[in-house]
Amino acid sequence: MKYKLLVLDVDGTLLNDEREISKRTLAALLKVQQMGVRIVLASGRPTYGLMPLAKVLELGNYGGFVLSYNGCQIIKAQNGEILFERRINPEMLPYLEKKARKNGFAIFTYHDDNIITDSPNNEHIKREAQLNNLRIIREEFSTAIDFAPCKCMLVSNKEEALVGLEQHWKRRLAGTLDTFRSEPYFLEVVPCGVDKANTLGVLLEHLGVKREEVIAIGDGVCDVTMLQLAGMGVAMGHSQDSVKVCADYVTTSNAEDGVALAVEKLILAEVHAAEIPLDLLNERARHALMGNLGIQYTYADEDRVEATMPVDHRT
Repeated sequence: MKYKLLVLDVDGTLLNDEREISKRTLAALLKVQQMGVRIVLASGRPTYGLMPLAKVLELGNYGGFVLSYNGCQIIKAQNGEILFERRINPEMLPYLEKKARKNGFAIFTYHDDNIITDSPNNEHIKREAQLNNLRIIREEFSTAIDFAPCKCMLVSNKEEALVGLEQHWKRRLAGTLDTFRSEPYFLEVVPCGVDKANTLGVLLEHLGVKREEVIAIGDGVCDVTMLQLAGMGVAMGHSQDSVKVCADYVTTSNAEDGVALAVEKLILAEVHAAEIPLDLLNERARHALMGNLGIQYTYADEDRVEATMPVDHRT
């Protein structure tokens, strides 16, 4: 099989406008996993906010991974093992908080299933907590945080002011921290050199997978380096032109099952019967319902799957 890894951005890509995985997309993604393709969820969301989606996609049964915080962590979906992690030096937190307050910005970070902030009523922070099923804890920011966070977020509806601070920090913090806007109202601060592409490169080396064996799908500016790293970079149909021009293929929007369409065309339609590894298929299914019932795959192609099932007096 040509591709071994499928890397998916989450919001605006995997999820539709109702923040759900459509039935067609779920079916396509389960099918490619059964054929031996591993899936990586690559998102700016915290790990806690991604694990429920990993469970729906059954990544733990098929050797999948979660790449969270825009590249600060790689998590093995099967058992939650941390394969890679980068964090911000806590000594930088008072400086970040000082700049936020000087500009009138809210600031927050993540810790397990919590958001820690001194602005619990901020509309964007409340929405972020709801999106990831997190609790909001109100604390004085830098004095309350006794751990090294994966990333910090500054929040404001004053986009021009955020852009100004972003540009200042790109000069002032170069070599120490990286900053970028993931939304018009969010300015993210992460460890230096962390992005989806660099962390994906770490995972490819760990797995022994080549760039040519990777498909990556995304819709945002934060996905561009990831699309360029992959052998096949796919932009969603609603992406900005600056994202589309960096991709090898443009699919439909997330409201039109763009992920499913890309997977069906670029992976499923290219598979021939002889390329589907039955041994691997049966091994991957061992932990799923099929394996629990003793079902063994005996033939598979893009149109048909055949299997045998033990028969006893209960059947």
